[in-house]
Amino acid sequence: MPEPFLMRALLAGLGLAIVAAPLGCFVMWRRMAYYGEAVAQAALIGVALGLALSLDLTASVLIVTLAVSGLLLLLGRQQVVPFDSLLGLLAHAALAVGVIAASLVRGPQVDLVGFLFGDIFAINGSDLRWIFLGGAVALAALISIWRPLLSLAVHEDLAAAEGADTERTKLIFVVVLALVVAIAIKIVGALLTIAFLIMPAAAARPLAETPEQMAVYAAIIGMVAVGVGLFLSLSFDTPGGPSIVLVLAALFAASIFPSVLRRR
Repeated sequence: MPEPFLMRALLAGLGLAIVAAPLGCFVMWRRMAYYGEAVAQAALIGVALGLALSLDLTASVLIVTLAVSGLLLLLGRQQVVPFDSLLGLLAHAALAVGVIAASLVRGPQVDLVGFLFGDIFAINGSDLRWIFLGGAVALAALISIWRPLLSLAVHEDLAAAEGADTERTKLIFVVVLALVVAIAIKIVGALLTIAFLIMPAAAARPLAETPEQMAVYAAIIGMVAVGVGLFLSLSFDTPGGPSIVLVLAALFAASIFPSVLRRR
Protein backbone atom coordinates (compact mmCIF):
# COMPACT_ATOMS: atom_id res chain seq x y z
CA MET A 1 0.00 0.00 0.00
CA PRO A 2 1.40 3.44 -0.95
CA GLU A 3 2.67 5.70 1.80
CA PRO A 4 0.13 8.30 3.04
CA PHE A 5 2.38 11.21 1.97
CA LEU A 6 2.54 9.78 -1.56
CA MET A 7 -1.25 9.38 -1.76
CA ARG A 8 -1.75 12.96 -0.56
CA ALA A 9 0.77 14.20 -3.14
CA LEU A 10 -0.94 12.25 -5.92
CA LEU A 11 -4.45 13.41 -4.96
CA ALA A 12 -3.28 17.02 -4.66
CA GLY A 13 -1.56 16.93 -8.05
CA LEU A 14 -4.52 15.31 -9.80
CA GLY A 15 -6.93 17.80 -8.22
CA LEU A 16 -4.83 20.74 -9.29
CA ALA A 17 -4.47 19.35 -12.83
CA ILE A 18 -8.25 19.08 -13.24
CA VAL A 19 -8.82 22.64 -11.98
CA ALA A 20 -5.87 24.32 -13.69
CA ALA A 21 -6.42 22.79 -17.14
CA PRO A 22 -9.54 24.69 -18.29
CA LEU A 23 -8.35 27.87 -16.58
CA GLY A 24 -5.00 27.55 -18.33
CA CYS A 25 -6.77 27.35 -21.68
CA PHE A 26 -8.32 30.77 -21.10
CA VAL A 27 -5.01 32.16 -19.83
CA MET A 28 -3.50 31.01 -23.13
CA TRP A 29 -6.36 32.17 -25.36
CA ARG A 30 -6.39 35.62 -23.77
CA ARG A 31 -2.58 35.90 -23.76
CA MET A 32 -2.53 36.38 -19.99
CA ALA A 33 0.58 34.37 -19.14
CA TYR A 34 2.34 37.41 -17.70
CA TYR A 35 -0.82 38.26 -15.74
CA GLY A 36 -0.73 34.85 -14.11
CA GLU A 37 2.98 35.22 -13.39
CA ALA A 38 2.43 38.58 -11.68
CA VAL A 39 -0.28 37.09 -9.45
CA ALA A 40 1.77 33.97 -8.69
CA GLN A 41 4.88 35.91 -7.72
CA ALA A 42 2.84 38.29 -5.57
CA ALA A 43 1.77 35.21 -3.61
CA LEU A 44 5.11 35.36 -1.78
CA ILE A 45 3.86 38.54 -0.11
CA GLY A 46 0.93 36.49 1.15
CA VAL A 47 3.34 33.87 2.49
CA ALA A 48 5.26 36.55 4.41
CA LEU A 49 1.99 38.05 5.72
CA GLY A 50 0.75 34.66 6.88
CA LEU A 51 4.00 33.87 8.67
CA ALA A 52 4.17 37.29 10.32
CA LEU A 53 0.56 37.17 11.56
CA SER A 54 0.42 33.38 12.21
CA LEU A 55 -2.36 32.92 9.64
CA ASP A 56 -3.17 29.92 7.47
CA LEU A 57 -0.76 30.36 4.55
CA THR A 58 -3.26 29.36 1.88
CA ALA A 59 -5.76 31.90 3.23
CA SER A 60 -3.17 34.70 3.44
CA VAL A 61 -1.93 33.93 -0.08
CA LEU A 62 -5.52 34.00 -1.35
CA ILE A 63 -6.11 37.43 0.23
CA VAL A 64 -3.00 38.86 -1.43
CA THR A 65 -3.62 37.25 -4.83
CA LEU A 66 -7.19 38.60 -4.83
CA ALA A 67 -5.91 42.08 -3.95
CA VAL A 68 -3.25 41.97 -6.67
CA SER A 69 -5.76 40.63 -9.22
CA GLY A 70 -8.09 43.54 -8.45
CA LEU A 71 -5.23 46.00 -8.75
CA LEU A 72 -4.21 44.57 -12.13
CA LEU A 73 -7.81 44.74 -13.32
CA LEU A 74 -7.92 48.45 -12.47
CA LEU A 75 -4.50 49.17 -13.97
CA GLY A 76 -5.57 47.45 -17.17
CA ARG A 77 -7.86 50.42 -17.85
CA GLN A 78 -5.02 52.98 -18.03
CA GLN A 79 -3.54 53.90 -21.42
CA VAL A 80 -0.23 55.45 -20.35
CA VAL A 81 1.95 52.32 -20.16
CA PRO A 82 1.43 49.19 -22.33
CA PHE A 83 -0.22 46.57 -20.16
CA ASP A 84 2.32 43.82 -20.91
CA SER A 85 5.15 46.13 -19.82
CA LEU A 86 3.22 47.02 -16.67
CA LEU A 87 2.70 43.34 -15.89
CA GLY A 88 6.41 42.64 -16.30
CA LEU A 89 7.28 45.47 -13.93
CA LEU A 90 4.72 44.40 -11.31
CA ALA A 91 5.65 40.70 -11.55
CA HIS A 92 9.29 41.33 -10.72
CA ALA A 93 8.51 44.01 -8.13
CA ALA A 94 6.08 41.65 -6.38
CA LEU A 95 8.68 38.87 -6.36
CA ALA A 96 11.30 41.21 -4.88
CA VAL A 97 8.89 42.50 -2.20
CA GLY A 98 7.81 38.96 -1.34
CA VAL A 99 11.36 37.62 -0.98
CA ILE A 100 12.45 40.60 1.14
CA ALA A 101 9.32 40.44 3.32
CA ALA A 102 9.75 36.70 3.87
CA SER A 103 13.41 37.17 4.79
CA LEU A 104 12.46 39.77 7.42
CA VAL A 105 9.88 37.58 9.17
CA ARG A 106 11.04 36.74 12.69
CA GLY A 107 11.09 33.22 14.04
CA PRO A 108 12.23 30.02 12.31
CA GLN A 109 14.03 30.63 9.02
CA VAL A 110 11.65 30.72 6.08
CA ASP A 111 12.18 28.04 3.43
CA LEU A 112 12.09 30.39 0.42
CA VAL A 113 13.12 27.60 -1.96
CA GLY A 114 10.11 25.60 -0.82
CA PHE A 115 7.72 28.48 -1.46
CA LEU A 116 9.36 29.34 -4.79
CA PHE A 117 9.38 25.78 -6.14
CA GLY A 118 6.85 24.03 -3.90
CA ASP A 119 6.98 20.73 -2.03
CA ILE A 120 4.20 18.44 -3.15
CA PHE A 121 5.30 15.72 -0.71
CA ALA A 122 4.63 18.08 2.22
CA ILE A 123 0.90 18.26 1.43
CA ASN A 124 -1.27 17.62 4.50
CA GLY A 125 -4.97 17.02 5.08
CA SER A 126 -5.74 20.74 5.39
CA ASP A 127 -4.05 21.42 2.05
CA LEU A 128 -6.12 18.69 0.40
CA ARG A 129 -9.33 20.26 1.72
CA TRP A 130 -8.27 23.63 0.26
CA ILE A 131 -7.48 21.99 -3.08
CA PHE A 132 -10.73 20.07 -3.44
CA LEU A 133 -13.14 22.60 -1.91
CA GLY A 134 -11.42 25.60 -3.53
CA GLY A 135 -11.05 23.69 -6.78
CA ALA A 136 -14.75 22.78 -6.83
CA VAL A 137 -15.69 26.45 -6.32
CA ALA A 138 -13.25 27.54 -9.04
CA LEU A 139 -14.57 24.96 -11.52
CA ALA A 140 -18.21 25.84 -10.80
CA ALA A 141 -17.48 29.56 -11.30
CA LEU A 142 -15.58 28.87 -14.52
CA ILE A 143 -18.38 26.70 -15.91
CA SER A 144 -20.91 29.45 -15.11
CA ILE A 145 -19.02 31.98 -17.27
CA TRP A 146 -17.69 29.57 -19.90
CA ARG A 147 -19.65 30.93 -22.86
CA PRO A 148 -19.22 34.69 -22.20
CA LEU A 149 -15.55 34.11 -21.32
CA LEU A 150 -15.05 32.20 -24.57
CA SER A 151 -16.67 35.07 -26.50
CA LEU A 152 -14.41 37.48 -24.64
CA ALA A 153 -11.35 35.46 -25.63
CA VAL A 154 -12.36 35.53 -29.29
CA HIS A 155 -13.23 39.25 -29.54
CA GLU A 156 -13.98 41.49 -26.56
CA ASP A 157 -15.85 44.21 -28.48
CA LEU A 158 -17.99 41.65 -30.28
CA ALA A 159 -18.80 39.93 -26.98
CA ALA A 160 -19.93 43.27 -25.52
CA ALA A 161 -22.04 43.97 -28.62
CA GLU A 162 -23.74 40.60 -28.21
CA GLY A 163 -24.80 41.58 -24.69
CA ALA A 164 -22.16 39.80 -22.60
CA ASP A 165 -21.40 41.44 -19.25
CA THR A 166 -17.68 41.73 -19.96
CA GLU A 167 -16.69 43.46 -16.70
CA ARG A 168 -18.46 40.88 -14.53
CA THR A 169 -16.96 38.05 -16.57
CA LYS A 170 -13.44 39.50 -16.23
CA LEU A 171 -13.92 39.94 -12.49
CA ILE A 172 -15.05 36.35 -11.94
CA PHE A 173 -12.19 35.09 -14.09
CA VAL A 174 -9.47 36.95 -12.17
CA VAL A 175 -10.98 35.82 -8.85
CA VAL A 176 -10.90 32.20 -10.05
CA LEU A 177 -7.33 32.68 -11.27
CA ALA A 178 -6.30 34.09 -7.87
CA LEU A 179 -7.94 31.16 -6.08
CA VAL A 180 -6.18 28.56 -8.24
CA VAL A 181 -2.83 30.32 -7.83
CA ALA A 182 -3.29 30.30 -4.04
CA ILE A 183 -4.05 26.57 -4.16
CA ALA A 184 -1.13 25.78 -6.48
CA ILE A 185 1.58 27.61 -4.52
CA LYS A 186 1.99 24.80 -1.96
CA ILE A 187 2.27 22.17 -4.70
CA VAL A 188 4.51 23.64 -7.39
CA GLY A 189 5.57 26.96 -5.84
CA ALA A 190 5.31 30.54 -7.00
CA LEU A 191 7.76 30.28 -9.90
CA LEU A 192 6.26 27.10 -11.36
CA THR A 193 2.55 27.80 -10.85
CA ILE A 194 2.10 29.62 -14.15
CA ALA A 195 3.90 26.79 -15.97
CA PHE A 196 1.39 24.33 -14.51
CA LEU A 197 -1.42 26.55 -15.83
CA ILE A 198 -0.03 27.08 -19.33
CA MET A 199 1.87 23.94 -20.30
CA PRO A 200 -1.03 21.41 -20.25
CA ALA A 201 -3.11 23.85 -22.33
CA ALA A 202 -0.23 24.42 -24.76
CA ALA A 203 0.31 20.66 -25.11
CA ALA A 204 -3.41 20.08 -25.72
CA ARG A 205 -3.83 22.79 -28.34
CA PRO A 206 -2.43 20.86 -31.36
CA LEU A 207 -4.59 17.83 -30.46
CA ALA A 208 -7.98 19.50 -29.98
CA GLU A 209 -10.58 20.67 -32.48
CA THR A 210 -12.90 22.53 -30.08
CA PRO A 211 -12.36 24.62 -26.92
CA GLU A 212 -14.08 21.96 -24.82
CA GLN A 213 -11.83 19.24 -26.23
CA MET A 214 -8.78 21.35 -25.47
CA ALA A 215 -9.84 21.75 -21.82
CA VAL A 216 -10.43 17.99 -21.44
CA TYR A 217 -7.15 17.05 -23.15
CA ALA A 218 -5.29 19.60 -21.02
CA ALA A 219 -6.70 18.01 -17.85
CA ILE A 220 -5.66 14.53 -19.04
CA ILE A 221 -2.16 15.75 -19.93
CA GLY A 222 -1.86 17.44 -16.54
CA MET A 223 -2.91 14.28 -14.69
CA VAL A 224 -0.50 12.10 -16.71
CA ALA A 225 2.31 14.56 -15.92
CA VAL A 226 1.49 14.41 -12.21
CA GLY A 227 1.66 10.60 -12.15
CA VAL A 228 4.83 10.33 -14.23
CA GLY A 229 6.48 13.29 -12.48
CA LEU A 230 5.91 11.81 -9.02
CA PHE A 231 7.23 8.44 -10.20
CA LEU A 232 10.40 10.08 -11.56
CA SER A 233 10.76 12.16 -8.41
CA LEU A 234 10.69 9.07 -6.19
CA SER A 235 12.90 7.05 -8.53
CA PHE A 236 15.64 9.65 -8.94
CA ASP A 237 15.20 11.63 -5.69
CA THR A 238 14.34 14.88 -7.51
CA PRO A 239 11.95 17.64 -6.34
CA GLY A 240 8.31 16.79 -7.04
CA GLY A 241 7.03 20.07 -8.52
CA PRO A 242 9.89 20.65 -10.98
CA SER A 243 9.73 16.96 -11.99
CA ILE A 244 6.05 17.35 -12.92
CA VAL A 245 6.75 20.53 -14.88
CA LEU A 246 9.63 18.81 -16.72
CA VAL A 247 7.26 16.02 -17.77
CA LEU A 248 4.77 18.68 -18.92
CA ALA A 249 7.50 20.24 -21.06
CA ALA A 250 8.27 16.84 -22.60
CA LEU A 251 4.56 16.23 -23.35
CA PHE A 252 4.31 19.68 -24.94
CA ALA A 253 7.34 18.97 -27.13
CA ALA A 254 5.81 15.62 -28.17
CA SER A 255 2.47 17.24 -29.02
CA ILE A 256 3.91 19.91 -31.33
CA PHE A 257 6.60 17.73 -32.93
CA PRO A 258 4.29 16.24 -35.63
CA SER A 259 3.13 19.69 -36.72
CA VAL A 260 6.76 20.89 -36.91
CA LEU A 261 7.60 17.95 -39.18
CA ARG A 262 4.55 18.60 -41.40
CA ARG A 263 5.62 22.21 -42.00
CA ARG A 264 8.98 20.99 -43.24
